[in-house]
Amino acid sequence: MKADKKKKICFAASSGGHFEQLLMLRPLMDRYDSFIVTEKTKYVTGVKGVPVYYVKQVNRREKTFLFRLISNSFISLGLIIKEKPDIVICTGVLAMIPLCLLTKIFKKKLIYIESFAKVTSPTESGKLLYKYADQFYVQWESMKEIYPNAIYVGGIY
Repeated sequence: MKADKKKKICFAASSGGHFEQLLMLRPLMDRYDSFIVTEKTKYVTGVKGVPVYYVKQVNRREKTFLFRLISNSFISLGLIIKEKPDIVICTGVLAMIPLCLLTKIFKKKLIYIESFAKVTSPTESGKLLYKYADQFYVQWESMKEIYPNAIYVGGIY
């Protein structure tokens, strides 16, 4: 497939399973001018041939979570100004919310993919970003009851 370097895509996900789901989209990363945004953890998340940027890891149960979200907002703003993505594709969760909302403020497209692990209940991030996403994908048909306008695509694994 011919690469389309005219569109720039940001692939965004927190660490762990959400990041693993994002890596299932590697063929798209190779086709488009792409970069990744994920949480900074002690694990190496480098992806060969794709620039990776890091935001702070956010846990809503920690006292510093609001500070980290604000910090991630400034980091995300800097990334949007620097990289100028046309589209952000996100598999969640909390640390990515500032990036996703800023994407919409800059009038760019937001694509959200709800977690494969969610079969009968939504993520908190999904509930929020459903309202803003240009396209919202679910991986289980049962999730269409929660997100009626979502697009069911099956598992990305």
